[in-house]
Amino acid sequence: MRITCRATVPATESQMVASIQQVLDRRGSMNHPPVSIAVNDSVALGIASLFTSPIESGQVMERLYRGGDVDSAELLAAIRFEQGYASPEGHAALHCLAGWVAAKVHRSDAG
Repeated sequence: MRITCRATVPATESQMVASIQQVLDRRGSMNHPPVSIAVNDSVALGIASLFTSPIESGQVMERLYRGGDVDSAELLAAIRFEQGYASPEGHAALHCLAGWVAAKVHRSDAG
């Protein structure tokens, strides 16, 4: 399924850190958090910008960052790959990006 990022400007680093922490805290405090608790589009764009690179997974991130439109399965595969090499902070950011993808897919299926 194609998903679109409506933001055109990525969040700043401090905005990303605050949003990621808030989402992780909110989701962690619930037994069954709803898929709708996710970072916003500008934070997703900012996270993608951190993981752009010439390798395949980085190119997927760059497509999201540059154009805002990617295949959800391809993006999730890129996220999983990048998590294997990421720092703990990067892993948390990618986890939130995966949650953003799930929320986008859920909204698309529901609407």
